[in-house]
Amino acid sequence: MINWKQLSVSIHYCPICNGSRLFVKLNSNEISIRCFSCRATSVTLSLTTVIRSVCPEISSMVVYELSSRGPLKEFLERSSGILYYSEYFDDALLGSYTNGIQCQDVQSLTYSQESFDLCTSTEVFEHVPNDIKGFSEIFRVLKPKGIFIFTVPLEVNNKTIERVIEMPNGEIQYLLDPEFHYDPIRGHENILVYRNYGYDILEKLKKVGFKKAEFLNPENNMAWGVFPHCNSCLPRINISTIASSRPVEAQSI
Repeated sequence: MINWKQLSVSIHYCPICNGSRLFVKLNSNEISIRCFSCRATSVTLSLTTVIRSVCPEISSMVVYELSSRGPLKEFLERSSGILYYSEYFDDALLGSYTNGIQCQDVQSLTYSQESFDLCTSTEVFEHVPNDIKGFSEIFRVLKPKGIFIFTVPLEVNNKTIERVIEMPNGEIQYLLDPEFHYDPIRGHENILVYRNYGYDILEKLKKVGFKKAEFLNPENNMAWGVFPHCNSCLPRINISTIASSRPVEAQSI
């Protein structure tokens, strides 16, 4: 939603476009800041900045991105050696293609062990019923010394709060009132939020085998001070669900 009193434009460096671009601020929260050229939000821009820093040799990397569209996917398509990408479709077999897009469930990937140098995702794992299975699968398909860089809605001062439990028979048990996020594929808000992540997400990553897991802040300070993603510089008015997202880097053994 546009707040006309907060509407502003300015020139800043865009890590996706790799140059100075016009940025627009639509409201007093970070998700309302976008690059006018590539349309990336500050969440994606932060993630891309970390990728550039952590993976200087990305042009020779085999990369898997858990989305089939958007500025991050376009950046990886231009920058990586080989890019695989996917979506999850309820009515498709895992590994099959729908309109040219492969169906994958991060809890049960069809890729072979040690297939990728880098895996990325933006705002995915809060929607995964069993995130431990998902993290384990990412670990499995990464090569030795492979890297997993991703974002989730995150409250770094709190522990993870589980909102939903999926029972063995597949039924859903709500522990808190249901929360949903916008679905860019289906075009309406129907993606169930299973948990609100906290600082203990790092322990979840280490539990499945990652040798190193840490929060990484982009080094660039740009676009009205929103970067890097630190609590001291974030606008705290009307923050949306994903405003606390931070890139997390986890390196396999």
